[in-house]
Order: sequence, then C-alpha cells, then structure tokens
Amino acid sequence: MKPFVVGFIFARGGSEGIPRKNIRTVGGKPLIAYAIETALESELIDRVVVSTDDAEIADVARHYGAEVPFLRPPELARSDSPERLAWQHALRTLDATGVSPKVDVFVCIPTTAPLRTTADVDACIRTLQESDADMVITVRPAERSPYYNMVVLDEAGYARLVIPPDQSLHRRQDVPPVYDMTTVAYAARPDYVLRTDYIFDGKIKAVIVPSERGIDIDTEQDLQIANFLLNRTCGTKQTPLASR
Repeated sequence: MKPFVVGFIFARGGSEGIPRKNIRTVGGKPLIAYAIETALESELIDRVVVSTDDAEIADVARHYGAEVPFLRPPELARSDSPERLAWQHALRTLDATGVSPKVDVFVCIPTTAPLRTTADVDACIRTLQESDADMVITVRPAERSPYYNMVVLDEAGYARLVIPPDQSLHRRQDVPPVYDMTTVAYAARPDYVLRTDYIFDGKIKAVIVPSERGIDIDTEQDLQIANFLLNRTCGTKQTPLASR
C-alpha cells in the first residue's frame, strides 16, 4: 500500500528579519506560494497543509490551493519557539481531526527556498522510503571548509582553523567535502518527529541540491537575490495578489 505522505508548510506571521516575509511578493507571487505549488506538483505528496498563526497567511495559502485545517497556537509562533514543537503540534492536531489516513511520511517544505524543485522534494521522500533513515535533509556544497579556510579566534585575537588538520594541507581537494544544510525540504518518519528534541539524534541521510536551488531567504538582500533569480528564470513580472 502506498504510504500516506503529507507536505507541511510552516509560516508564522511574525518575522524579525523581513516583516511579513511569508507573504512578501517575490518573482510575482507571495513567497509562500512557491512552497505550496511545489508540494501540489509532487505525485508523492497526498495532502498539503499549512501551519500558521496568522489569518492573512491562511487566506493566501488557501488561495494557492493548500489546506489550513487548524491555526497554530501563539505560543508556538514566537521568534524563540523551537520549530520542532510546531512540527509536533501539526502532526498531533492533524491526526486528531481523523479526516485522513494516519501520516506515514512527514515532509516539511519551508517557505524560504523558492528556487527548489519538486524533484528535490521527491528525492527526499524516496530516500527516506528506500532507507532506514529517521530523517532526510537537504544540503548544498559549502563555500568554506572548517578544515581549510574557516577559523576561530582565541581570547587574544589569534586565529586557528576550526578543525586543525593532522598533516599539512595545500589544496581544498585534500580535505573531506563539507556541506551546508538548506531549507529545501525535510522528510521524516512521524514517530521520529514526535520523539526527538534534536534532528541529529537519529539516522540522518542527505540529498545534495545545487547551490542556486538551496538559497535560503533570511534577509532583505536574500529576498532581492531570489527575486532577481526567479524573474530571470521564469520571466515573470511582479504583480500583487489582489490583481490575480
């Protein structure tokens, strides 16, 4: 029997770095629209649910085809609220409604990576299903290496490598490849989401995505870069939601 896969999109109303980030227009659409459309395009995802504390975000989410079957409690939508608690609340609340099969695969599709593809999300789901991993994350090749060109400073201001090598290294190719985590997607087993306090407590696998698809919008500058890339790629024009 095909596992029941639910794509969850978490979008709280408050955002300190970019006010109203989740519904800011980028590439002609609200930022949250990209996550919703990617999830809806997946043939592996059976249901797309948005978890938000904000009525306006809920309206925009429904406009683009997502379900908003509940609102997130305010205490789980503060800037200092651990996201894992929102994940756990979403799973428990959806299960309590009893209107769909029990979730077999939990997929988090953050709003902040609008250049991801459906193939990236599906790769996470398939990797989870084809392995004994508890969770699958997405990563991209890191621009800096703790073995080679990342340093820490001591109290006197002297620099040393984050991970000092056992022997002299002269080329980046001599050190193990390292990766940055991205917010493209997370696929996990629901029981792991409900019991873990830390992502890396269990068996974690990774799907590598190209750097340009792993952009993570956290600042106004990130938003401008994503807007440029999306307009260049899609040839879209920015239009407000009200004109759709």
